[in-house]
Amino acid sequence: MKLKSFTFIQVLIGLGIVAIFAAIIIVIISPAQQFSRIRDSQRWSDINLILNAINQRIVDNKGSFNEGGVCDSLPTIEKLITSIDNENNIDLCACLVPDYLSLMPYDPLINDGYTDCHNYNSGYTIFKNEIGKITIASPSAELNIISITR
Repeated sequence: MKLKSFTFIQVLIGLGIVAIFAAIIIVIISPAQQFSRIRDSQRWSDINLILNAINQRIVDNKGSFNEGGVCDSLPTIEKLITSIDNENNIDLCACLVPDYLSLMPYDPLINDGYTDCHNYNSGYTIFKNEIGKITIASPSAELNIISITR
């Protein structure tokens, strides 16, 4: 009785077909792009949380964000939301945490973005335009521009 087996060429052709299918699947799935989508989804969620908290504070204070002078006024030019004291930054943490947010959201690519209100960097920007609409954006968005205006 003669044993049937694959020839070396048949094995190579089979491996080649498997490799082509694997390459197609990797391109379709694209792990790097999937991770970028996940991070961008987190960014959308974060800026929505911040904007909702700001709006809730404004509602609670009868239309004023900085009721009683406790908080800085919202900037009319784009500024980074962080505790780092700089003319290009604004610190909103003490105005929002813990009353409106349990912690300050931060960009997923920033390591240790939030420790407490004295040490954080959200990675997000904010400004209030001339008609009173507030815009929060994520400058480090990977796939699309992430910005919300209300």
